[in-house]
Amino acid sequence: MTTTLLRNGTVIDGTGAEPVADLSVPDGTEEIDVRGGTILPGLIDTHVHMMVQGMNTDEHLTRPFSYNFYRAIGFLRNTLECGITSVRDAGGTDVGVKQAVEDGIIVGPRMQISTAVLGITGGHGDSWHLSGITVPLWAEYPGMPDGIADGVEGVRKKVREVLRAGAEVVKVCSTGGVLSPTDHPEFTQYSIEELEVIVQEAHFRRGIRVMAHAQGSEGIKNAIRAGIHSIEHAMFVDDEVIELALANGTFFVPTLLAPLSVIEQAASTGAMPEYGLRKARETIDIHRESIAKAYRAGVRIAMGTDAGVMPHGTNLRELGLMADVGMTPMDVIVATTKVAAECMGWEDRVGTLEVGKLADITVTSVDPLTRIHDLADVNTIALVLKGGEIAIDRRTS
Repeated sequence: MTTTLLRNGTVIDGTGAEPVADLSVPDGTEEIDVRGGTILPGLIDTHVHMMVQGMNTDEHLTRPFSYNFYRAIGFLRNTLECGITSVRDAGGTDVGVKQAVEDGIIVGPRMQISTAVLGITGGHGDSWHLSGITVPLWAEYPGMPDGIADGVEGVRKKVREVLRAGAEVVKVCSTGGVLSPTDHPEFTQYSIEELEVIVQEAHFRRGIRVMAHAQGSEGIKNAIRAGIHSIEHAMFVDDEVIELALANGTFFVPTLLAPLSVIEQAASTGAMPEYGLRKARETIDIHRESIAKAYRAGVRIAMGTDAGVMPHGTNLRELGLMADVGMTPMDVIVATTKVAAECMGWEDRVGTLEVGKLADITVTSVDPLTRIHDLADVNTIALVLKGGEIAIDRRTS
């Protein structure tokens, strides 16, 4: 077995420990000069949608179905190019795409997939419009069940269907959302009984975790009480939400970039639906305040972006936004490595630079402890290794 050393850099191992300089070099070691860069564990985004990008309804209606798979090739590569070596797909990606990456047919990050997203009739995930027309973000097809399910027995069957399709994490909507046409982020969806059955079917049958799109406080509380392990977005957070999250060890995945991107895209393209822009404006400030409050209280925060709402490859803008709400740069890095891996249940393989883990490594040309916002520029990602192999190399000669 060949030993490779990344030299001439500073190591931040993802655990929160102080950075360290180069170590001694064993004989016979192959060396990669990182030219003064910062060596990090491969970065992790715990909330992406690899099969979509943007919210242009006209394009979505006229684009051939199979075209979406070819577009996703670029989305996957763009994600890896910005230093993200692992992702948790929060809806829309099937097991065939994951397998194509694993088999080396296409280039991309490691993926944990949820396939379809469970939601109630008329809730987030139901793309029925007032015209009577349904425009789903991803259509039902072999390998991608329809996600709408109602009632205890309805959700029980639906969980079994997504598990059959290859879901490695179950995604459910316990509240409304910004980009759903007939609800609001504060609307509570699914009863505790329904959520408990979802958790039971996923965890007790297959040991699989459940993640919840949960923005309103009551829906967040229902999800935590039902045993759901991660709360996506967490827009409206009160003291009881924080108490429950701390007591249950629940992860929060902020996706601060998502509402900002909705507003930006509406301004730049005009293609964002009116209801999405309106709700993004209503929630963006309280969203930031909620994540800041959760962080100060000690809630476990894992980095996630909702990439697909914004262009893939711009994911690391999220790190600067996390710092803007009060997180220290080191805590942002830990949230994007160690805590993100724990959120996915992958802490035994990625997330920190430790013996026995996969050699997923991201090297930055800037010091992220002093220039965390600069990581939004993909050109600051100097080198990316996935499984010990160089995937991206921007080092200058």
